[in-house]
Amino acid sequence: MWIGFTLLAAWFQSMRTAYQNTLSKQEGTLHATLARSLFGLPFVLFYGVICWFLIGPLSTKPDLYFFLIAGAGAVAQILATYLMLYLFKQASFTSGTLFAKTEALLAALLAATFLGDHLSWGAWLAIAIGVLGIAILSFKHNHKKSSLVDKASLIGLACGFCFAITSVSAGYASSMLDGPVFTRAAFTLVYVLALQSVLLWGIQSYHEKSLLIPFKKAVLLSTKVGCLSALGSIGWFTAFSLINPALVKTLGQIEVIGTLYYSKYRFHEALSKQEWIGGGLIILSVVIVALLG
Repeated sequence: MWIGFTLLAAWFQSMRTAYQNTLSKQEGTLHATLARSLFGLPFVLFYGVICWFLIGPLSTKPDLYFFLIAGAGAVAQILATYLMLYLFKQASFTSGTLFAKTEALLAALLAATFLGDHLSWGAWLAIAIGVLGIAILSFKHNHKKSSLVDKASLIGLACGFCFAITSVSAGYASSMLDGPVFTRAAFTLVYVLALQSVLLWGIQSYHEKSLLIPFKKAVLLSTKVGCLSALGSIGWFTAFSLINPALVKTLGQIEVIGTLYYSKYRFHEALSKQEWIGGGLIILSVVIVALLG
């Protein structure tokens, strides 16, 4: 079941990232970061209500520890999204997205260190192959422009680390709740998006001196970003609730196919040999995880 939710999440996320990249160029990185949570929240709330009444409610109330853990993940995801959008301005859309895919390895290390989750040798091999693909992409920048490597690589690693924190904390927070897995995942997601919306809305309103400013900037495009983000997040959070987030994120690297498509046909970026080889290794890691699953 987790494989299906992960594949759906990766598909919607590749589309959302492409639209979000366009929105970032039009309205700025802050608004593009806000759009995925604020405009996605109504869709997630609707899904959460369906889960609560049709599948079943939570059997116990969430405690303070849940809100702290999920809140840490929410803040980490804000930083990760902002860094990823900023990275698009330092590198190509393809490399910007794929640098952030180090999150699979980082999520595995975080889960093993703090939660005691352990993966099989086959899973570690798949993660290593995926990271090798990222390294090849990094080598391309090193060969092309040495000053770009350090900055893009560091931003990419920071982005991947923040996404890894989000994945692990979301899975752990959801596991702290009692009730149907779909309701647990939906409740966690609603809280995360609500907290992100409040924080980012406040920051944008403060900077632009208008409480309604988010609804005055590319509303249709922002709604597309929010809807696709909601659909992707539902898939991610449900999968995180079912299995180790590191496996979810490794399989989720199948998103690279959509990334290459949007890079070539939407943003008209020429794909280099290194990007094809790096992407191919990432796809191989995905196949291994899918077979293990």
